[in-house]
Amino acid sequence: MVFSSVIFMFMYLPVVLLVYYIAPWKWRNIWLFVVNMLFYGWGEPVYIILMVICITINYINGILIDKYRDDNRKARLILVINVVINIGMLVFFKYIDLIISTLSMIPFLSWLEPIGVTLPIGISFYTFQTMSYPIDVYRGDADVQKNYISFGTFVALFPQLIAGPIVRYKDVADQLGFRASSVDQFASGVRRFAIGLAKKVLIANNIGSLWDVYAATSASELTVLGSWLGIAAFSLQLYFDFSGYSDMAIGLGRMLGFEFLENFNYPYISKSITEFWRRWHMSLGTWFRDYVYIPLGGNRCSRRRQFFNILVVWSLTGIWHGASWTFLLWGLYYALFLMVEKAFLLKRLERAPAVVSHVYTIVIVVVGWVLFQTGSLDRCMVYLAAMFGFGSAGIATTTDFFYLASYAVTFVIAIVASTPAAARLFNNAPQLVRSAAAPVLIALVLVLSTAYMVDGTYNPFLYFQF
Repeated sequence: MVFSSVIFMFMYLPVVLLVYYIAPWKWRNIWLFVVNMLFYGWGEPVYIILMVICITINYINGILIDKYRDDNRKARLILVINVVINIGMLVFFKYIDLIISTLSMIPFLSWLEPIGVTLPIGISFYTFQTMSYPIDVYRGDADVQKNYISFGTFVALFPQLIAGPIVRYKDVADQLGFRASSVDQFASGVRRFAIGLAKKVLIANNIGSLWDVYAATSASELTVLGSWLGIAAFSLQLYFDFSGYSDMAIGLGRMLGFEFLENFNYPYISKSITEFWRRWHMSLGTWFRDYVYIPLGGNRCSRRRQFFNILVVWSLTGIWHGASWTFLLWGLYYALFLMVEKAFLLKRLERAPAVVSHVYTIVIVVVGWVLFQTGSLDRCMVYLAAMFGFGSAGIATTTDFFYLASYAVTFVIAIVASTPAAARLFNNAPQLVRSAAAPVLIALVLVLSTAYMVDGTYNPFLYFQF
């Protein structure tokens, strides 16, 4: 089930909210736990079992770590076992076929064949969420949760279950016990959900169809203009798809009384790669910072050690995104630029004209998306060759100009919407204008989005694969 579907918006969500607000407070977490499982098991019911196992293991180990808090050796052993179990499940379900395929390249292991494990939706997100809980209990950053239903509600909370943001237990622990709700908070949630829905349905889906055209174009037909149009379309599609989902998740959370941390902050206005990754998928970045980078030493060590820490973090960040070695290369690609910026370039970028820093950042990010999305190193090299004039199809064709003209308005809308310009314009308007315009705009967005959902069949969520 996806948020941008008629079933979710007009059947599942109204029933969830109606029963949630009718039910006494003591029953609300139980209701959420039930509907969370229904939501997760909508497509693959069998993976509800995996979800329950994951919840149970981390719940029990959190209690054991708290029990042996005064015996650091036992507590640490339990924590290590818990981390190994969580990583083990993630590796098996997400990476086992990649590992087997790689090992089969060795002559004496050529008999190995992939076993075809189906990737459970959202496993990378909820594994990181559950794994962070016992770590925080061990560190003393979070109190132990002894109510199984409350902990299960946190792990499987449907607004952020499948594609984030990655919500850590310590950030919502108090809200699991009691959530104050108000008309203003609910209305704020509806507005945020509508914004995310518009990003996803009206922008991401429309611009994404152009990327599909060029993704399917053969190497002999890829031109300079066409390849740039295609990857620019994907760059915008990915941003509006993922940030739109995050906005909808935050909005749905508010409707239920939860407050989730922000996950995007206009990353495409960044003037360095360092800044870009402080603005893009912030919940993942802070997770790796707090649970990998800082424990390795962070910045409080020699420059050589800092670079090693960056390599580790970005190798893991890359491979977290998908079971392909191209994702590892994508992570190392960013590690290289982050190390160069840390070494000397960042200070120069800060002194450079803003347009220079911005162009530098956008070009590196867009080129990175080629490696991220093309799926194979060969296809990546072919696509990059076309982008920089080394392809066989030339600069442009009439077909490229046709697509440029056809999608020009969509590009302009998407580019403007990827900056804070529209939000600033609205926020700077008189209060009376904002009060009158907000409900009209929300209603318009919901009507248009619903029309697109009913009429269209193209509605992928790109981050579901992670």
